[in-house]
Amino acid sequence: MLKINTHSKVQIHTQMATSILLSSSFSSHPQFPGTPKFIFSPLKLNRTVTPINTCSNRGFLKTTQLLPSNYLRKNRRVFVIGESDTSVSKDVMVGEDSANFDLAKQKITSWIYFTVVLGVVLFILDIAWLDNSTGFGKVFIDSVSSVSESPEVAMFLLTLIFAIVHSGLATLRDPGEKLIGERAFRVLFAGTSLPLAVSTIVYFINHRYDGVQLWQLQSVPWLHHLLWVTNFISFFFLYPSTFNLLEVAAVDKPKMHLWESGIMRITRHPQLVGQVMWCVAHTIWIGNSVAVSASVGLIGHHLFGAWNGDRRLAIRHGEAFEIVKSRTSVFPFAAIIDGRQKLPKDYYKEFIRLPYVVITGLTLGAYFAHPIMQAASFRLHW
Repeated sequence: MLKINTHSKVQIHTQMATSILLSSSFSSHPQFPGTPKFIFSPLKLNRTVTPINTCSNRGFLKTTQLLPSNYLRKNRRVFVIGESDTSVSKDVMVGEDSANFDLAKQKITSWIYFTVVLGVVLFILDIAWLDNSTGFGKVFIDSVSSVSESPEVAMFLLTLIFAIVHSGLATLRDPGEKLIGERAFRVLFAGTSLPLAVSTIVYFINHRYDGVQLWQLQSVPWLHHLLWVTNFISFFFLYPSTFNLLEVAAVDKPKMHLWESGIMRITRHPQLVGQVMWCVAHTIWIGNSVAVSASVGLIGHHLFGAWNGDRRLAIRHGEAFEIVKSRTSVFPFAAIIDGRQKLPKDYYKEFIRLPYVVITGLTLGAYFAHPIMQAASFRLHW
């Protein structure tokens, strides 16, 4: 990864070299045939020059190519030898190839460990939170509900509490990982966020038809199918951060990834887009004040998360993030329309991968499991 800081030094991070990948659609031949030439006249070169080591992508730049540090200090740009402009080639990824799952590199022991960890987490969650006789979930819900008799207020407060804890811990990730380590912080993050998320979801399921009915459109013949498709597509946006489940469960050391391919080409913040799609679909179908309250809280949380996520990625990845940011957009397809993002001819192949297959199966399973989910929520009496 090439990173250009404000002191105009080109730094090479060998521990993140594997993050710089070429998409399968890009040619494996060198970008610049023939003898490379300097893009700067020798008379304009500063006496101090910085060689570019290309250990992660030898077809991109040659080790003999040099950049003047004084020019970088003025422009803070990454230059590609042989191109007419002074920007990183759009055909070269500086971020990671999202949803890239190599079955040959998987270890059976890691997935056994993941299964054990998941079972232990669910067991503890049931005893410590879900079970009304032993857990604190009902006490928490009752405490929040006591603030107001309005289900809209309770719904919004539950979403707000989750948002503060979830985004707050995400903001503290860098110092937290330095203090207790990546895996320990992930356990703290998940162990705190998961119960609050479950409580919010359960309350929404149990009270989704409370409140004031604002409109009633469920009798419209085509509406259910349209909203179903919208909701289905939303899950392809909602879960790009869970491509590596072993990191989610802290089996592998968690990393702050800079994804660039796949769904990221459409929008840099797919979770925000997916959450908006989910909220719009459910709010239109339910049509009451509780659904509106939940949607306002969730969308507001994800808007903050998008801003906070960009800020954190800029701190962690520096110039690499700025390059990815320049190629992508928050609003879906905006970067593609204005030419900043050029889709490969075989772009569809970036979605024909195991993680997206799993998302498809889980989304369909969740839809058909709605009656089971509702029955389980009702039994909690929250």
